[in-house]
Parts: sequence; structure tokens; C-alpha cells
Amino acid sequence: MVTGKEDLLQALIEAYLVEKGTMEFYSYAADVALNPEAKKMFGELSVWEERHMEYIRFIYHAVTQDLDIKGFEEFSKMTDAPFTEAGIPVKDMETRFEGHKFIDDMGALIMALEVDGKAYALYSRLSKSAENANARV
Repeated sequence: MVTGKEDLLQALIEAYLVEKGTMEFYSYAADVALNPEAKKMFGELSVWEERHMEYIRFIYHAVTQDLDIKGFEEFSKMTDAPFTEAGIPVKDMETRFEGHKFIDDMGALIMALEVDGKAYALYSRLSKSAENANARV
């Protein structure tokens, strides 16, 4: 989990991993949701998180000048992402979701807004306390 003491590259890797964790949660929610609209919404949210991951990967490669895309993809496959971007463990989100399988698309969107709101607060707090100026947003 991020602490605010990371350098730029480590911050990018940590950001990538929490986006991956969030994407995995949304994929899980899309798979187990009982409401078709909620399934669709969680599926779309999962795709958004994949785009965030691609953007972070692009920045990482631009900063490092490392064009080894395959190596980064292998890293992504082999690395666990136990936290969402909100700093909440993926397992906790899955457990929380178990009681809400019947939510509709609006409920899915509200859940996503809660995650993103907590993520924004976490990133803002970490950015203010980051020791490395390049890691600040």
C-alpha cells in the first residue's frame, strides 16, 4: 500500500496496482451481480479502470524510456493487486458487495463514486505528504 514516501517510478507502479485491484473488483462485481443493468455498469467500470492502467503504463514507459511492453505485461500478470484505488482491500469490497448483489445500475454507480471519492481523498493526502516532488500530483 502506498505511503507517500515513494519516488515517481514506485508511485506509478503503486498507482497501477491499485487501478488493477479496482478493475478486478469491478470485473468480479460484473460477474456476480444479479441485476443486468448492474452487470453492465460494473463491466463498463472495469473497462474504465483498464484504461487508467494503460495510461499509467504509458507514463511509466515515457518516464523510463523502457519500451519493453511485454515485460510490463508479465509484471502485471504476476503481481497481485490486493487493494482498490480507495485503499480498501479488494477482498473487503467483495465481501461488502455480497450483500448488495441485487443493486441496479444506479447502485453500481453510487458504489463506484464512493470508491473514487475515497481514492481522490487518499491520493490528495499522499500527494501533500510525498517526500519526492516528482511524485506529487
